[in-house]
Amino acid sequence: MYAFIFPGQGSQNVGMGKEIFEHSPKAKELLEEASDFCKIDFKHLLFTQNENLNKSEFTQPAIVLNSLMCYLALLEKKPDLKPKFSLGHSLGEFSALAISKAFGFLEAINLVHKRGIFMQEDCSKVEAAMMIILGLDDELVEQICKEARENSKQVYAANYNCDGQIVVAGLKPDLMSLEEEFKIKGAKRVMLLNMSVASHCPLLENASLKLGKELEKALNPSFELVISNVNAKPYQNKNEALLLLKNQLIKPVLYKQSIKNIENEVESFVEFGASVLKGLNKKITSKNTWSITNLKELDEFLKANE
Repeated sequence: MYAFIFPGQGSQNVGMGKEIFEHSPKAKELLEEASDFCKIDFKHLLFTQNENLNKSEFTQPAIVLNSLMCYLALLEKKPDLKPKFSLGHSLGEFSALAISKAFGFLEAINLVHKRGIFMQEDCSKVEAAMMIILGLDDELVEQICKEARENSKQVYAANYNCDGQIVVAGLKPDLMSLEEEFKIKGAKRVMLLNMSVASHCPLLENASLKLGKELEKALNPSFELVISNVNAKPYQNKNEALLLLKNQLIKPVLYKQSIKNIENEVESFVEFGASVLKGLNKKITSKNTWSITNLKELDEFLKANE
């Protein structure tokens, strides 16, 4: 019994998915169809050094495409393999929804392309940023952010990755003004991330509303179970998805809570397209996490799970 998990923004790298693309007919077909559907040259975007891969409107569809290509490569070998749960970290929730039949693969890739545009539009009006903090309890980070907001600063807890690792989002000057305080309170590391958007906080209210209109058109009435980033609970219908996915842009990602909620119901986790979540899972759960990003990892998983 597996949970399939999907990485989010920040997991991108030039060349991702190339080996899978070259050896999996279904993966190759998806990339070519997605290029036509979204009017994006994904072969160039994924496999060639370029500036667009780190721009949110291109990063997001590239990551979802790569994850889905890796998933299809596994499906070619094991067509009957199905997860008990699917979930993603932030953007990765859309990959999870795609394999759960909430919408088609092409619709998912196009949706997150628009999602990236909407997020960039909101954050282009302000100096937005995200910052990772290592070594502090969640409650302490939340308290520091709360006190900062009471002093008219815009800073919010955004990603609960694992114990001792939390990401905050907001206005860059406000985040930087708290750097010293986080360190004084005992943070082992405080570092701005290479992000031009402030995900999972109220700065994305407009993007949330725009995304809701696109989701209304794309979502199927019902689908297989997906774990929500917003409340760490399963959902499987359009009405729930509309509310949760709009909220996902403006509320924090409860990743570690999601893993803890389902770890006793699965034997292992399988990450598609990266190994970022595999690293986080080692700090969250004793259950094994497989990572499938290339043929070697795919073969290792197949041999161990015959």
